[in-house]
Amino acid sequence: MKKLCLLGLLVSLASHPVLAETAPVPLENKEAFISDLLKRMTLEEKIGQLRLISIGPEMPRELIRKEIAAGNIGGTFNSITRPENRPMQDAAMRSRLKIPMFFAYDVIHGHRTIFPISLALASSWDMDAIGRSGRIAAKEASADSLDITFAPMVDISRDPRWGRTSEGFGEDTYLVSRIAKVMVKAYQGQSPALPDSIMASVKHFALYGAVEGGRDYNIVDMSPVKMYQDYLPPYRAAIDAGAGGVMVALNSINGVPATSNTWLMNDLLRKEWGFKGLAVSDHGAIIELIRHGVAKDGREAAKLAIKAGIDMSMNDSLYGKELPGLLKSGEIEQKDIDNAVREVLAAKYDMGLFKDPYVRIGKAEDDPADTNAESRLHRSDARDIARRSLVLLKNQNDTLPLQKTAKIALVGPLAKAPIDMMGSWAAAGVPAQSVTLYDGMRNVLGDKAQLVYARGSNITADKKVVDYLNFLNFDAPEVVDDPRTAQQMIDEAVNAARQSDVIVAAVGESRGMSHESSSRTDLHIPASQRDLIKALKATGKPLVLVLMNGRPLSLLEENQQADAILETWFSGTEGGNAIADVLFGDYNPSGKLPITFPRSVGQIPTYYNHLTIGRPFTPGKPGNYTSQYFDDTTGPLFPFGYGLSYTSFSLSDMALSSTTLNKSGKLDASVTVKNTGKRDGETVVQLYIQDVAGSMIRPIKELKNFQKVMLKAGEEKAIHFTITEDDLKFYNAQLKYAAEPGDFNVQIGLDSQDVKQQSFELL
Repeated sequence: MKKLCLLGLLVSLASHPVLAETAPVPLENKEAFISDLLKRMTLEEKIGQLRLISIGPEMPRELIRKEIAAGNIGGTFNSITRPENRPMQDAAMRSRLKIPMFFAYDVIHGHRTIFPISLALASSWDMDAIGRSGRIAAKEASADSLDITFAPMVDISRDPRWGRTSEGFGEDTYLVSRIAKVMVKAYQGQSPALPDSIMASVKHFALYGAVEGGRDYNIVDMSPVKMYQDYLPPYRAAIDAGAGGVMVALNSINGVPATSNTWLMNDLLRKEWGFKGLAVSDHGAIIELIRHGVAKDGREAAKLAIKAGIDMSMNDSLYGKELPGLLKSGEIEQKDIDNAVREVLAAKYDMGLFKDPYVRIGKAEDDPADTNAESRLHRSDARDIARRSLVLLKNQNDTLPLQKTAKIALVGPLAKAPIDMMGSWAAAGVPAQSVTLYDGMRNVLGDKAQLVYARGSNITADKKVVDYLNFLNFDAPEVVDDPRTAQQMIDEAVNAARQSDVIVAAVGESRGMSHESSSRTDLHIPASQRDLIKALKATGKPLVLVLMNGRPLSLLEENQQADAILETWFSGTEGGNAIADVLFGDYNPSGKLPITFPRSVGQIPTYYNHLTIGRPFTPGKPGNYTSQYFDDTTGPLFPFGYGLSYTSFSLSDMALSSTTLNKSGKLDASVTVKNTGKRDGETVVQLYIQDVAGSMIRPIKELKNFQKVMLKAGEEKAIHFTITEDDLKFYNAQLKYAAEPGDFNVQIGLDSQDVKQQSFELL
């Protein structure tokens, strides 16, 4: 009898997660290893893994290390160096089960070396260059002990009033989807477990770029067809490329916040798409379910989020507070918690952290002596990639390139703006390491020519806007006004211009104007800078506008005033050198717009691939009873895919290999592109397709492929595109993805408007 009691006690002890002493399952078997670890965990330890903590005043480092050692934290973000993260991983190794931490950060367009903002990267239409930027970012971030990035951001953006337009890759589903795949593979490399790779967590799932009115955090109300056709594919592309994580959006979708949306997170993401990775809430999003009006209190908010499939709670305390009680009351099940914990542990496994918790932290003796050392930057790559992202919008009378012997007036509040050069979400970039436009032009000119600088104006004369932009930067405000009067600054700039042969004006937005929560009702360059441009124009000297901005701007007046316009976006650490290379002709610009520039804010939305309508406006014909604004020219100022060069290109008529296409067949569409100018240069040949008549309204055209090609002066090359049935498929009213027999137009051009066209029939 005593033996039986002793045996029963041993069985009881072995089944207790705290007291079990059985040997762990070998690491090589991922599923078995994680299942065994789950069995060993207490409820508190499980819930601890679901907490993603932001380093800050509300959670000081000593308390964080204590909580980690107790098994109460799964990961942190905003701790970005080895000396910061090593003590936290040490604390994790003192915890009962020694479950490693992961360290996350927003590595969007570079880590220490800052590359052009995402919208600028998309302007390159160069997948190799974009991938190179991501691979370098991963190497730099992993060298700083980071394990995962909340990127790429692949929200389709068709309303440039939205501040986070700068963070995405533009308006087109096909282009953004291709970039999504490239960036995921660049971050994750051969495997997210390797020391020089980081895990990608695609964001913001889903539809965040379609917020109503372009107002950040707003609602999204959208038909399922539009979702599946236009907005969801880039997320799917990132997941199909192997993204290990998904960050969930802050917006609601058709009345249900993404953070509590079981259709979005379970039915679509996990069941339909087969995603098996980590789902992370956005910052504080779970408690915001109360403000959304779908949860009455924190308890209900936590219940909705965990039931929807939100694995980790970012900077949100509700999981820790509420999940134990919800489980005890039966409002949630143990499997709801276990499923979330399983994904967290699986992500850590895939990052290689169970094999080596210090895989990216390394040994203290190997830490860089200077975290911000110049030797840690990749300047050559940054300069090359930035040059590829610049878009020449106008070049009247060959004003550009500039002569290196000319006397040049450089004016504008962004000519010496190192922090703005980096753009939003500049990760660990150091403003002092940025090359400004002034620096870049000085570097090119040396002693060959005279460069006369004048500020000309402040970013804006609106104090309320300046206060807004500096609200979170009291210690070191980003926007610092010149105390002189507006007229004094303009007078100085005009005097500099009159002494010079040509004027270069660096104008646009400060980086904070194109950022999270920085939506705008007005897309004009601020009035103080427009006054400057007007005064410079009045001098009669050739005027070159160098735009710095994170969204399309309304440039109707500036387009009339300027002799040349170069769109540089926010071009990163080496931006000044890259811009100077283009201004002086040492590099021939080849960028193309990934987003349409409207003539005015009143035209929004004005994306190129809009649906066909019954009464379209036809240029050259009366506008009465057609879809148009009678008080302005219909159409954009600069269309999607547009961009000039210092040379010229021509396209031959298109040739199709057949006028019919079988469902299992292929069709070849070809043109000959020729460099008809006197300089070597690159251009982007773009393929568009229109479904002429379908079971539902279809877009007037859709980008389906492109090739970037370098041609020497006078050289020509045949460009071939293969068209298959897959290129013709769309989601119909029943959300069936299929192509329909009938007529199709094929267009090939150097932008979305100036195209050659042929037709074929899908049998």
